[in-house]
Amino acid sequence: MKEKIYVFGHKKPDTDSVCSAISLAYLKQELGVNAEARILSDINDETRYVLNKFKVEIPKILNDVKLQVSDVAYHKNFKINVKESVYNAFFTMQRNNMSSIPVVDDNEVFLGSFAMKDIAKQEILGDNESLVSNYTLIQEVLEAEEILKFDDDIKGNIINLDLEDNIVNYTKELNENSILIVGNRKEIIKEAINNKVKLIIVTNGFEISKDDLEIADNNKINVLYTKKSTFETLLKIGFTNYIENYRFTKNLVCVNENTFVTELNDIINKTKHSYYPVIDSENKCLGLIKLADLQDYQPKQVMLVDHNEIDQSAYGLDEADIIDIVDHHKLGNMGTNQPINFRNMTVGSTCTIVYELFKENNIDIPEHIAGLLLSGIISDTLYMKSPTTTKHDERVLKELLKMTNINGEEFAIEMFKANDAIVTKSIDEIIYMDFKTFPVDSKMVAVGQVTTLNSEFILKNIDEYIKVLNRDAINNNYDVFMFCITDIFKNGSYIIYNDDAKVIIEDAFGNNLEQGAFIEELVSRKKQVVPALMKAIK
Repeated sequence: MKEKIYVFGHKKPDTDSVCSAISLAYLKQELGVNAEARILSDINDETRYVLNKFKVEIPKILNDVKLQVSDVAYHKNFKINVKESVYNAFFTMQRNNMSSIPVVDDNEVFLGSFAMKDIAKQEILGDNESLVSNYTLIQEVLEAEEILKFDDDIKGNIINLDLEDNIVNYTKELNENSILIVGNRKEIIKEAINNKVKLIIVTNGFEISKDDLEIADNNKINVLYTKKSTFETLLKIGFTNYIENYRFTKNLVCVNENTFVTELNDIINKTKHSYYPVIDSENKCLGLIKLADLQDYQPKQVMLVDHNEIDQSAYGLDEADIIDIVDHHKLGNMGTNQPINFRNMTVGSTCTIVYELFKENNIDIPEHIAGLLLSGIISDTLYMKSPTTTKHDERVLKELLKMTNINGEEFAIEMFKANDAIVTKSIDEIIYMDFKTFPVDSKMVAVGQVTTLNSEFILKNIDEYIKVLNRDAINNNYDVFMFCITDIFKNGSYIIYNDDAKVIIEDAFGNNLEQGAFIEELVSRKKQVVPALMKAIK
């Protein structure tokens, strides 16, 4: 599958940003791109009303686009079951040029790490006479032929009597817990069969006589034939042990697949390990990451709508690859590490631009997408009352209304009413419903805006709003924190601001401007509020 590309608007999603993201993602999908619309935080009531009306699901929230372990080309699915043989673990590590491998249970849950050094320790210092394995693993490692099989699990003590002349003392050791490795020694084989040993491995290509094999069958003795020598069989039999029968490291530093690479680098600096098992939220092992893997990664790919300023975008955007930007705002401070498609137009809504992209690519607009596009245009142009509105917006809106058979004025009223439930929200929620920050020279400007048919509800609590603006301006180092209460029908806005910004506010909008003053025809943050503040500051 092609790499997924996330399409999203700014941090405080409004109807235009959400509807343009969903519509652009749909367009890209029709063009064969694996695009998915996302939002950066909860949507407002107006947008919720629009999505519900056109039966469109709310996009999932995208917390960040920072580089994560999941974006790195680590050794995915490099792991081994604890019931696998040491032999298979060794060659799996060797094939992958690794010195250790994560160990998991049947549910893929991480248990620890098995290393080449663990094999060496066991062979030098461990118990090499016991075996805990299964018939199939032994058969695979010894390249043996199945003769008689009665048990899957094979557990016992390894005994080799092939080279002994006097068998009397040794045959006393033969019992149901014995695993006999033997060549062409008929007496020993017969004695082992009579003693009902667990497993007989006949080496050098020799075979058990038919009569003895019949008795072995009756006694339910497991039998394997191998062409390997007795010496080679003895060398390899220990490697058929389950990994769980060896000592391996169980307390190991792991990293989650969602761990940021910056955090992983901190972990590496503290622990100084070369390898780190990768797990998910359920402690299931996904593979292994080593230091060299950090040079090979695929940043998240994104398309931005309705913004092009890094402060308004997703956390970690500097670590992502920006593929497209579709916007109708001034150029911001965002840079890219490669050429991109940047569509910027002087129109009142991003949805107007997305509509044109559909037309340019000859892609039909389904009814639900047409509904989203006209909703974004109505919202951002305040149903053609905003000074940002252009003839272009008016033409596109007219075409979309015709496509959907919607009465524009009635629908606009319903939209604005849906977002006017301010009586149920806190002061903080109302101020930050539609909020953006703007760096201006060395100062930081913050502007919140709410469009309401019930401005009196806010104005009667104006002192409380001013307290919040003063508090947050100090806490967040905002030189100007302005809040606009926009009334479409009055065609203007009441303004409230932090007290320290009074001089700048008056320079921007008029002298002797009191808190809660109404400014006629002030309805656009982008085209009226922010430019006036920038001019006053500069």
